Amino acid sequence: MKIIITSGKRKNAIARARLNEGNGTIRINSLLINNFQPVMLREKIMEPIKLAGDVADSVNISIKTNGGGVASQAEAARLAIGRALTKYNNKLEKVFLNYDRQLLVADVRRKEVCKPNDSKARAKRQKSYR
Repeated sequence: MKIIITSGKRKNAIARARLNEGNGTIRINSLLINNFQPVMLREKIMEPIKLAGDVADSVNISIKTNGGGVASQAEAARLAIGRALTKYNNKLEKVFLNYDRQLLVADVRRKEVCKPNDSKARAKRQKSYR
């Protein structure tokens, strides 16, 4: 029995996926994928599974997420699933890259830090002394 553990990150969210041979059960934080809300994010998480087709029906995937917001956790879970399925079956790598690069490669953008003596990252306070 082959067990694959991968992780995905998005902003401050981290997802760890554990893939093992089974009957196609997918759980996120011990909740079945069909019960995951909101629906839009559930569809986003399901993309690599739908692209994998028959390969995804022969494996069980368990995902644990923490940190960040709901959307970031969903994107991190999507990345972790994509990486796990690619490790399980190398032929899926080309399929995933042709569909969306974010299924295998993390989005490294982060929040810009605030500048000294200012409460924002970019826009500066205006001076009105004239």
